[in-house]
Amino acid sequence: MQPREQIIQLVTQALTAAVESGELVLTEVPEVTLERPRDEGHGDWACTLALRLAKQAHMAPRAIADIMVAHITALDAACDQHVVNKVEVAGPGFINFYLNASATQSLVAKIRQEGASYGSCQAPEGQEKVLIEYVSANPTGPMHVGHGRWAALGSATANLLRHAGHEVTEEFYINDQGSQMNKFGESIAVRYQQQLGRDAQIPEGGYGGAYVNDIAAEIIARDGDKWLDADPEERRVEFREYGYAWVLKLFKDLCGSFGTNFEVWTSERGLYQSDEAYDGMCAVDWCLEQLRQKDLVYDADGAMWFRSSNYGDDKDRVLKKQDGAYTYFASDVAYHFLKKKRGFDCLIDIWGADHHGYVARVKAVLAAMGYPGALEIMLGQLVNLFRDGEAVRMSKRTGEMVTFQELVDEVGVDATRFYMLSRSTEQPIDFDISVAKKQDSSNPVYYVQYAHARICSILRNAAGVDYEPGQDMEQVAARAIPAEVDLGRLVHPAELALIRKMGEFGDLVEKAARDRAPFRLTHYVQEVASAFHHFYADCSVLKAEDEGLRDARLALCDATRILIAVALGILGISAPVAMEHREQ
Repeated sequence: MQPREQIIQLVTQALTAAVESGELVLTEVPEVTLERPRDEGHGDWACTLALRLAKQAHMAPRAIADIMVAHITALDAACDQHVVNKVEVAGPGFINFYLNASATQSLVAKIRQEGASYGSCQAPEGQEKVLIEYVSANPTGPMHVGHGRWAALGSATANLLRHAGHEVTEEFYINDQGSQMNKFGESIAVRYQQQLGRDAQIPEGGYGGAYVNDIAAEIIARDGDKWLDADPEERRVEFREYGYAWVLKLFKDLCGSFGTNFEVWTSERGLYQSDEAYDGMCAVDWCLEQLRQKDLVYDADGAMWFRSSNYGDDKDRVLKKQDGAYTYFASDVAYHFLKKKRGFDCLIDIWGADHHGYVARVKAVLAAMGYPGALEIMLGQLVNLFRDGEAVRMSKRTGEMVTFQELVDEVGVDATRFYMLSRSTEQPIDFDISVAKKQDSSNPVYYVQYAHARICSILRNAAGVDYEPGQDMEQVAARAIPAEVDLGRLVHPAELALIRKMGEFGDLVEKAARDRAPFRLTHYVQEVASAFHHFYADCSVLKAEDEGLRDARLALCDATRILIAVALGILGISAPVAMEHREQ
């Protein structure tokens, strides 16, 4: 049991004892929570329970706190292992806890023992089956930089939820249905004709990017002028499918290299194909029929409407237009309803902020079908690119928008992910390419990775081994550090500050997972790296005054290495064992 959990247990027992003794009269005993004091001088943990109980107990918060502290002190004294060194009442009724050094020091052994599972937890509400859908770009052209933010956010959120005890599936929804796909095929056909000397114009709303020329050139290399005088519809379909496969491969290659792990790729057009699983109907028609049976749709003005205004939307929404064509919303209805039918407890979608108008209507569908609250939608703001403080709007290579692939090619996966995760989804990101490429402390991802690499170098020196690509640092650490280490030697303020910072990780994972906020880990891991650098500056490791202190500090270094690697792993960022690894 971690110190935080032990303190919660102590406070709960103290509160129960105070109620049983009649010192506190409560109709209900609330859940005990702890928080980190803003000022480290106010202890390791703080409890505000006395302030929350004042109204119910009809007592001053400070009087309640005094009663609780008396019971906490007595209970802790009766324990074989004292977790608390001091408990005091502060301000209007805060209860501040100061941990014993031994409780703090034991965390080093815990981290080294648990390794990659350190900080993992059982979700308070129990394990959920979570489906997180993100990126979901139209397969009509390269991903833009905004898609890169969703890719980083989606995969980091999935990793975070797994570390917090949930079962998570990641899905890419391919928007491959509708008129935009036909215009894509027509645009390729125009470039094909132009390259073969025929006059043709890109259709209104078509695609004119350089990549369309690349696709047309590939078709010419494969088929020559075979399609020049072919039936226009047959040519459009052929080119559409070729371009679709070309872009989809682009997506899969980029997502794979970026570290995303889509277990499922779902095609929108597949929702319109007949299937025996849906009584021979397509999934969209089957789902709309389920809504009609529940009187959730109606016909008016020649169109089919969903009664979304009954479930929180500002008006009813059209599912099928007067001409019989389905709206995009019809696909959303079927897709989200079937996601729930696949057995997931929680659905998470990551959308761009420009899609905020769709939130209420999609949530309304699930509420109408008996799944209120099942869908969470994370809306993300824009990414603004800069270079040396100057806005970047166009690619130097193509003169068009900077693509996600170009950004990754220039600054690397790790820097891209770190910067894309550095802010809450509600905040836009100002991404300075020049800073992201720097290899010094002004670049936060380099600063953190350097801390990890420096620790690996310390351990190699202690073990007497040289750096090798793919080096197993667990083996190096086992060679460098004895099996038995006296962690009681870790008493220097810089050592204890580093350990306390590492002790925040489990609580951080739980809360960040609850709030779908992986950005907090980017801030936290910088704080850990900073605490380590301060420790290393103040405390000699390899030249410690004696062997016992050296071994204890090596163990602390190793625990820090493990924690940084775990936190970076959740973010999908590498933890290099040497900074040369970054170039390799």
